[in-house]
Amino acid sequence: MWKQIGGREAGQIRPNSFSNRVKSNRVSSLQLSNYKDIVSPHRGAVNSLQVDLTEGRYLLSGASDASVAVYDVQRATDYEGGGLIAKHKSIVVVDKQHEQGHKYAVSSAIWYPIDTGLFITGSYDHYVKVWDTNSTQVVMNFKMPGKVYRTAMSSLATSHMLIAAGTEDVQVRLCDIASGAFAHTLSGHRDGIMTVEWSTSSEWVLVTGGCDGAIRFWDIRRAGCFRVLDQSQSQLGRRPPLLERSALNKVSMSKSSSVGQNLSAKLRPQQRKSTNGNGIKQSPIGRIPAKASARQRLHPGMLSGQDRATAHYGAVTGLKITDDGMYLLSAGSDSRIRLWDVQSGCNTLVNFETARLQTSKAIQIATSQDPALVFVPCMTAVKAFDVWSGKTRMAFRGHYEYVNCCWFSSQDQELYTGGSDRKILVWSPSRLISDESDGESMKDQDNWSD
Repeated sequence: MWKQIGGREAGQIRPNSFSNRVKSNRVSSLQLSNYKDIVSPHRGAVNSLQVDLTEGRYLLSGASDASVAVYDVQRATDYEGGGLIAKHKSIVVVDKQHEQGHKYAVSSAIWYPIDTGLFITGSYDHYVKVWDTNSTQVVMNFKMPGKVYRTAMSSLATSHMLIAAGTEDVQVRLCDIASGAFAHTLSGHRDGIMTVEWSTSSEWVLVTGGCDGAIRFWDIRRAGCFRVLDQSQSQLGRRPPLLERSALNKVSMSKSSSVGQNLSAKLRPQQRKSTNGNGIKQSPIGRIPAKASARQRLHPGMLSGQDRATAHYGAVTGLKITDDGMYLLSAGSDSRIRLWDVQSGCNTLVNFETARLQTSKAIQIATSQDPALVFVPCMTAVKAFDVWSGKTRMAFRGHYEYVNCCWFSSQDQELYTGGSDRKILVWSPSRLISDESDGESMKDQDNWSD
């Protein structure tokens, strides 16, 4: 660590590189926190977790006992063990006893993206509710046609205030907070929608995963989905870096232009000769059959062959788009994890190591900021896989029953997990430094001081 600090002071390491190295070291040392404890008020399985996106301070949880709770993860409410263990009790709780509370399990609880004054819950009682955090009162109700599995709001949106809701119905419904009504519905899935996720690069693009095994991309400004992922369409490995791609594009463009010039020189005399009876020239484009051009004009999501494509052999139970918006991670009831290239829509064929996943309910997966790691609930544990190689880097075991959700806080490099044992566990970077590393760091410090 001291060596890296010295390199940063000397200007040998760039600020971003230094920050990424420190964060990477902290993530690699994650362990069950021995100084922070979340006191859960839930009496049922914890189904959803999210830390607010504005301050990174308030943790929101939803559980199967129809309760929702808010915790301040930066300011403890109590201390134990001589002040060594910080206890974080809930500062807001809404349960069945609340006059406007949910009647059945809360499957999804999310923050309003730009303000902690509102949060949204979805429940098996067929309702999506918008809550005022300060008064703990419902400010808006949306009645759904079935159980609500997942809700999502875009963190980029400046032109709309839409809540995407995935339910046991075949249609995705968009609820407009501004008007208090449904904006419109998205039709295409053949079974219930288990998970929904907004793009991190466009406020108009929504990704949904259904019980029919399909993953669909939607542009909410137009009818029909514009992409259906097919596990049989693949490309090997990750996309090359931007600089390499630009160089390759220049080379390919120069080659194609030279070939095009040669072809155009050969075709010029032929084009002069090819005329119809009226003496009007006919271009080669004019000879393309009408059927082919009509097929090209069809919406990709509407083609019958692509419309039946599947991304998993079974229900799609989890989706997560990387922070740069270039890749999509999906989990399915077939116990498969797949990495997709968003631009091409291809399966990258990353072979994630064998993991048993839940099949009966949606799971919440998370990624680190790089994104170097993806955290996936695997039965009673959470496994951290390398995104690009698929190898298991870490396994977090602490829950006594199935883990349903996890959330990675990029601000503190902490992982929060919730399970059917009603517990919320915190996994924090280690505060302990071994004597050996202390000695090495002191040597490095002496060297830099010399």
